[in-house]
Amino acid sequence: MSLTLIESAKFGTGTAFRDAIVEMFPANSELLTALPFQTISGNALKYNREETLPGIAFRGYNESYTESTGVINPITETLHILGGDLDVDRQLVKSMGAGVRASHVNMKVKALTGAWTEKFLKGDNLSDPREFDGLQNRLTGSQVIEAGSTANGAALSLAKLDEAIDAVDNPTHILMNRTMKRRLAAAARLYTVGGYITFELGAFGRRVQRYNDLPIVTIDQDNEGNEILGFTEAAASGTATATSIYVISAGDGNLVGIQNDAPEAYDLGEIDSAPVFRTRVEWASGIAMFGAKSASRLKYIGDLAVVA
Repeated sequence: MSLTLIESAKFGTGTAFRDAIVEMFPANSELLTALPFQTISGNALKYNREETLPGIAFRGYNESYTESTGVINPITETLHILGGDLDVDRQLVKSMGAGVRASHVNMKVKALTGAWTEKFLKGDNLSDPREFDGLQNRLTGSQVIEAGSTANGAALSLAKLDEAIDAVDNPTHILMNRTMKRRLAAAARLYTVGGYITFELGAFGRRVQRYNDLPIVTIDQDNEGNEILGFTEAAASGTATATSIYVISAGDGNLVGIQNDAPEAYDLGEIDSAPVFRTRVEWASGIAMFGAKSASRLKYIGDLAVVA
């Protein structure tokens, strides 16, 4: 069974410090609040993905059926290690207390969540085998929808957004940048456009915006301060002026994160080469798409007002 990091933190790992780290991860990322994770044994997960259903037909008396077999593709997802070390001068700890190390760990966790979120969407295992493929590289065919053919990016239409939602089996969340989230809320206030927008209070006191009853997950910045879904993707003309919106089905049998253990930070103590205390933050994880229709991408969206 897959659990979100918030849910898994309720069970505890047996170490208060590690439990605190697990809770920091979703606190710093709306995506990690929503996405459930499956804990696996070893460093890889093998499964069969249903791609195409077999044919079915009526037959008359004394007629035969035309043989038809569905398509099932074997998939192997491996875990990829993401993390880093941080050093805090022992004199800072002596003068300011142990809390200064906790503050630096929190910053490291925040950087890790930004980097992981970027790879969830933009990861490219071909260009860097140390990272996992993100949704942009996984989604093909009918799971990729074009917002329009306007050279520098087309206005997001609610009809196209609905099409992206319909392309996903049991959709659970919509992923977009802050600008598009604001534009969607603005469109709902215009009678000429509309759109069923609601708001509710979610985890960590965040206000969650919904479109057609699907929560909108804000995709913010990566660990280097770059907009993950900024208007820097190729538009229909090839100019880097567009963004994408993703619709996902998060849960068992669809799209989940995978890990072999909870994310952790552990103390390496004072190192020999310098008067500093070193802490390592690390997480072996990845993602798995059990169904071909577990997600969709709506691309070529320009920095424009939403239309009907």
